[in-house]
Amino acid sequence: MAGIGLGELADALDARLADADARLIAQYPGDSGRRQPVHTVYVPADQVRAGICAEWGRQALASMDEFAPDAEALAAAVGMDPGAVADALPRVRAKLAEEPIEDLRVDLEDGYGARSDEEEDGHVASAVAALAADLDAGQAPPYFGVRMKGMESAGRRRGLRSLALFVGGLLDAVGRLPEGFVFTLPKITSTDQVEAMVWAAEQLEKRFGLPAGRLGFELQIETPQSVLTPDGAAAVARMVHAGEGRVTGLHYGTYDYSAAVGVTAAFQSMAHPAADHAKAVMQLAAAGTGVWLSDGSTNVLPVGGREQVHAAWALHAGLVRRSLERAYYQGWDLHPHQLPTRYLATYAFYREAFEPAAARLKAYLGAAGGGVLDEPATAQALASALVRGCNCGALEEAEVEAAAGVGSEVLRGFADRRVG
Repeated sequence: MAGIGLGELADALDARLADADARLIAQYPGDSGRRQPVHTVYVPADQVRAGICAEWGRQALASMDEFAPDAEALAAAVGMDPGAVADALPRVRAKLAEEPIEDLRVDLEDGYGARSDEEEDGHVASAVAALAADLDAGQAPPYFGVRMKGMESAGRRRGLRSLALFVGGLLDAVGRLPEGFVFTLPKITSTDQVEAMVWAAEQLEKRFGLPAGRLGFELQIETPQSVLTPDGAAAVARMVHAGEGRVTGLHYGTYDYSAAVGVTAAFQSMAHPAADHAKAVMQLAAAGTGVWLSDGSTNVLPVGGREQVHAAWALHAGLVRRSLERAYYQGWDLHPHQLPTRYLATYAFYREAFEPAAARLKAYLGAAGGGVLDEPATAQALASALVRGCNCGALEEAEVEAAAGVGSEVLRGFADRRVG
């Protein structure tokens, strides 16, 4: 017997897979096209003051002037190629003067500690007032928010209260919730906690008259339970989808996670194999979802004498570069003196990638011959590298457009899968 016609077969396949097609689009929408910050700066709530971004920038520049006043000295301090440092340095100094912090998190968790309710309420209010003043003065970073206490029983009431005070205070002070606002949910140990945060966010939106879905949050992955379920499944993947579109990022917590899996203090690091395993699971869980990834921090700070500062700078620059090579395009910074090496390592990475990526993309878009035959997905990654470089200030749009042979809008659309 002859089977059904090809047209009928195709229609039947479309019907059979319609639900699966819809789930794929809903669960894996791809990148949002928004600018991802290169770092998140954590500052205890009681230390947040108006003008904090500019102050961090001034301290960062002063540290460079004192400990590495020129490109040659800085290259020697961090162990990088002198030519790459000389190329990036003017851009780094301009960044530190103009936009030293891309993402600021007011910390009410580990970096802040346990305080009385009255004291924490006061620090939330003062931090909101400082950020409102910076917004009014045009000095606020593109992204900012709060790291609340988590959903553990001991801290959840306090965490919810501080989050509500922060959101309500911002709305009262500036009449809106800034586009770059986000909050961080730490120490997650179950998907139930993510589902509870979704519900709490819905209630806060109703309380403050915000649009449904406006309150997005990051998940801080710093417990074994947030990586692996008791039956061996990837817990973080379940958590991303339990967020119902509200999860904006996954942030690795270096020291809590390292301690929880038994790594002794001397060997706790972003580069430990235990950290690499957790971050690889996070990377798979986030792939295609539009959820950003952030590496953790190093607690070796560039303070003290010249030798100590140079050693800490070299460590930090190497870790930033390592993260970038592993497609972790964001990390944490904890001290103003870490900003020079954050931007130096980041800018050198994108400057190094620039010419080869632009040439390969130009060849792909023009269907020209070349020594490398790129797939569409690789071409998208090339465009994304160029866009990320422009977003953070490592590259200028004019030089990228000239080298790639396309305008910035086409380039960004291609990177975001809107073109191609």
